[in-house]
Amino acid sequence: MKYLLKKWNQMSIVKQISIGLIIGIILAVTIPEMAKPVVILGSLFVGALKAIAPILVLFLVMSAVAQHKSGQQTNMKSVIILYLLGTFLAGLLAVIVSFMFPVSLTLTKGAEDLAAPGGVVEVIKSLLLNVVDNPVKAIFNANYIGILAWAIVLGLALKSAPDSTKTMITNFSDAVSKIVTWVIKFAPFGIMGLVIESITTNGLESLLSYGKLLIVLIGCMLFVALVVNPLIVFVYIRQNPYPLVLKCIKESGITAFFTRSSAANIPVNMKLCEKLGLDKDTYSVSIPLGATVNMAGAAVTISVLTLAAVHTLGIEVDIPTAIILSVLAAVCACGASGVAGGSLLLIPLACSLFGIPGDVAMQVVGVGFIIGVLQDSFETALNSSTDVLFTATAEYKQKLKEGKKIGKVA
Repeated sequence: MKYLLKKWNQMSIVKQISIGLIIGIILAVTIPEMAKPVVILGSLFVGALKAIAPILVLFLVMSAVAQHKSGQQTNMKSVIILYLLGTFLAGLLAVIVSFMFPVSLTLTKGAEDLAAPGGVVEVIKSLLLNVVDNPVKAIFNANYIGILAWAIVLGLALKSAPDSTKTMITNFSDAVSKIVTWVIKFAPFGIMGLVIESITTNGLESLLSYGKLLIVLIGCMLFVALVVNPLIVFVYIRQNPYPLVLKCIKESGITAFFTRSSAANIPVNMKLCEKLGLDKDTYSVSIPLGATVNMAGAAVTISVLTLAAVHTLGIEVDIPTAIILSVLAAVCACGASGVAGGSLLLIPLACSLFGIPGDVAMQVVGVGFIIGVLQDSFETALNSSTDVLFTATAEYKQKLKEGKKIGKVA
């Protein structure tokens, strides 16, 4: 037993997750009823990640800002530009593909009781109000824009504090990071539980009638992850981007695929940034910010489902309106919450651009929830892995500019 435990601990976390994934599939397919109690492991894993993430962000950012010295490089400007560029290009790609392969929907009921935002102004207003949210409420509701704002303000206020106070905050930050390490060690068992829940609860039969829609959606997301993002990275660092791209997908995307929550994946991404040797002052801010505004997958979902509704209703769309949709999808995506299905409630907002009634738009949202088991998993994997990818890209560009080597991504 000790030998097996030693061998298990010597494996990389990716190999451990892969084993958990395979065991989960086998159990769900062969003995689904007996495997159902194991589902609790997935709920505990996601719950632990969601619980620790707000505290982690608060202390990491507060510590980084308090310890920050004037003139120290953080690369945040480059990271934000990459976030916005990547989200816009994802939305634009989705619009182009939707015109090349038009999809019609069989509209469904079931989402009419959900409240969708009334316009872009409402989305932006909501984001701004989140910035000044009550700090305790922000932590309780995992409002990362609010948590970031308060962490930065507290950090600035503590810049003139005694070194002993700063050390105490750093110690708290290190302690929370240690807890994150413990939680992530349970990822293989959590993933196993999530896989069993996904297969036994949802199945795949209900997805077959939406096959073409899923192919367009997932195809766009894979193209963004494997072609668009690597091109952006290459333009920035002028080196082969795929080692970094694939590492981010492997170590961040896989976990995000099953948790289906960018917020829950923040601790995983923080750990990966640390592993890549990135600057803590940058990634402690860029990762939680990315979980809120870097939403390439959400831009794809909003664009594809909106244009599917347009094609279903036979509405003619000209090129300028399609470009406006790309911009609107990017703006809407930035307002998508970092929880499962967060992007779907922004579809009515995009549909309003074409004069589609709210009741019809909510039927499209209903379709989104039906295919959500795959759509949201791929979307979150793309969103979350890109947070680390663009954070690393911005730092690598700065290092190359200064004539430093960036090292090899293992």
